[in-house]
Amino acid sequence: MAPSSQYKFLRQSPRDGLSTAMIPSRWQKLHIDPWLSLFLILNAMLGLTVLYSASAQDMGLVSKQAMSFGIGFLVMCGLAQIPPKVYQAFAPYFYLFGLVCLVAVKVFGEVRMGAQRWIGIPGFGSVQPSEFLKIGMPLMIAWFLSRNTLPPSFKNVFLSLIMIGIPFILIAEQPDLGTSLLILASGIFVLFLSGLSWKMILGAVSAVAVVIPVAWEFLLHDYQRQRVLTLFNPEADALGTGWNIIQSKTAIGSGGFMGKGYLEGTQSHLHFLPEGHTDFIIAAFSEEFGLIGILLLIIIYFCIIFRTFQMSLQCFHNFGRLVAGTFALSFFVYVFVNAGMVSGILPVVGVPLPFMSYGGTAIITLMATFGIVMSIHTHR
Repeated sequence: MAPSSQYKFLRQSPRDGLSTAMIPSRWQKLHIDPWLSLFLILNAMLGLTVLYSASAQDMGLVSKQAMSFGIGFLVMCGLAQIPPKVYQAFAPYFYLFGLVCLVAVKVFGEVRMGAQRWIGIPGFGSVQPSEFLKIGMPLMIAWFLSRNTLPPSFKNVFLSLIMIGIPFILIAEQPDLGTSLLILASGIFVLFLSGLSWKMILGAVSAVAVVIPVAWEFLLHDYQRQRVLTLFNPEADALGTGWNIIQSKTAIGSGGFMGKGYLEGTQSHLHFLPEGHTDFIIAAFSEEFGLIGILLLIIIYFCIIFRTFQMSLQCFHNFGRLVAGTFALSFFVYVFVNAGMVSGILPVVGVPLPFMSYGGTAIITLMATFGIVMSIHTHR
């Protein structure tokens, strides 16, 4: 039987002998990829520039965001020095640690705005354990699948789905549907890249189609159902649930081709645009820089995703290839979901735009994933 097309992803790495192209360069000895680092720096600089305007020129927020980027780059460089075999060995322990933290959130977590998602640490602040699973989930599933022959058997696929489903349910109950779906997607991506047959993929799609009506009736909260309904007709409640989407699309459309100019946006500066410095920052960016600015941002995101995929294909072991490829796909989903949410083609789920939206935890988590990717690429 011929291997599936996805399985070719795991069969393309050169495993026989060494070539001159594999002689470590100066950057590889430092375990840093210069191209990926360049794209990340450009994205960070653009993010800080937009945040200054979207936050009504609040230098306090910009300084905190710059500090988060600094910490994130240090974390990235530090994690890049650790060999991939260490991540492979500690993957199950990190996954279990994340599960324990999620249970702790349910027992004595802090409640903010009706959601129980944080754990308070005296002298440090609050942490959101669901962020740990953005890294722990791909590492765990990749560790489990790479221990056996690929493509995975039905038994291993079933066990993987159980490991994916437990944190998904715990996070969805906080409630945090956006993060739970992103973590679910990261686990599914590992399965897909491991070489699932198309029969299994079609079977999974059919199962999801059956589960969706049940989830709509019994699992989603009222406000989550309202967000989906608002997507199709935001004008039905223009001053309530539809306000965010309407104002966001107004900001995007008013930017036109060239934009209104830096610091000249009205929707965010006059506070018509909600959360203009966090979830809806791309709308504020589009208003000031127009289509040209959006295309520039998309090019930077494309370069980050393309380079990450390129590094995954150059890896010599299945664990690293699965992890790096999954991080690339997950990063794409973060961008797509936020852009789709802001432009009115997806429900509002509270997913920040990578390296643009204000928020230190998300930045440090993303930088950590790219540090692991660099480790996978530079350790031969």
